[in-house]
Amino acid sequence: METRVAVMSIIVEEGGSVEKLNSLLHAYGEFIIGRMGIPYRARNINIISIAIDAPQDIISTLAGKVGNLPGVSVKTALSGVTGHD
Repeated sequence: METRVAVMSIIVEEGGSVEKLNSLLHAYGEFIIGRMGIPYRARNINIISIAIDAPQDIISTLAGKVGNLPGVSVKTALSGVTGHD
């Protein structure tokens, strides 16, 4: 199956969604290359960057689920780099 490398940028404005977000990321952990989280206390938000290598439908599904969490925004940038799983 063809996979793509992508980066998801996530901003969490609703602290109550953090547990659900972490659960989702854990469920898709086999595809995640790395994760960086920055708590921005001055604005009371969390900024998270996820590097992922997965099939396009998995990337889209995860982004949709993350984006449906209350107070969570997500944007995805896809690279042209592909591979086979």
